[in-house]
Amino acid sequence: MTNSPKPPGKKFSTEKYKRLQAEANAPYRGLRKTIYVVFAASGLMGAFVMLSKLAAGTNIGETLPNLGLQVGIVALMVWLFRLDQDKKEK
Repeated sequence: MTNSPKPPGKKFSTEKYKRLQAEANAPYRGLRKTIYVVFAASGLMGAFVMLSKLAAGTNIGETLPNLGLQVGIVALMVWLFRLDQDKKEK
């Protein structure tokens, strides 16, 4: 005997039924992950720009907090991505 759920009727294949169930249990997971990756990439680009400004020595008092913000954004997106991954495995 298999433990996999049986699709109702003959409308869906077992594989498609499992995908639909996964989407119903965690809606928009793919969209959320895409947003995490895009925002993390944006934060990395911003951190690179802030590091360039620091290397050039322009307005260090204003650049350091901005660099901290960009690094914080990257850290937050990585944490949220991992949190979403852990929920998927459970």
